[in-house]
Amino acid sequence: MPQPRATAILAAGTWPEAHARDTVHVDFDDRYRRRKVYLTEGGGSFLLDLPEAQVMRDGDALALEDGGFIRVVAAPEDLVRVTAATPALLLRLAWHLGNRHLPTQLAGDAILIRHDHVIIRMLEGLGATLAKVRAPFDPKGGAYGEHNRLMSHPHGHGHHDHDHEH
Repeated sequence: MPQPRATAILAAGTWPEAHARDTVHVDFDDRYRRRKVYLTEGGGSFLLDLPEAQVMRDGDALALEDGGFIRVVAAPEDLVRVTAATPALLLRLAWHLGNRHLPTQLAGDAILIRHDHVIIRMLEGLGATLAKVRAPFDPKGGAYGEHNRLMSHPHGHGHHDHDHEH
């Protein structure tokens, strides 16, 4: 029997959730793919086969060729919760993270990032309060793309530790 193929991503709220055949728990890195075999919660597998890489968000569905759906759940990951004593300091911390094109999730009065010892030291030096947490990571894309994970600028500077505006 051939492996089922998922050929489209349907946004949360736009597909019949009651008809989900199975669920796939996927971390941040594996929610941006074009082609990959995934294992489902129920022990099955399927091939994601898209024309180009797309972002999968928590609650989205992967549409199977035969009309079925696989629910996407953002898997919990080890993250760092960044908070600050004042809103102005939190804004400054967010600016420094954005200036480094680091994937970040804005969570009200906190910022979630992946652990990076260099960034952690920078944030501590700037006065941030940091805590390890385990949660789904759902950073939003910025000016350079939905799933911005590059450590260099797409426009060719080739470095990431800098202090200039774009």
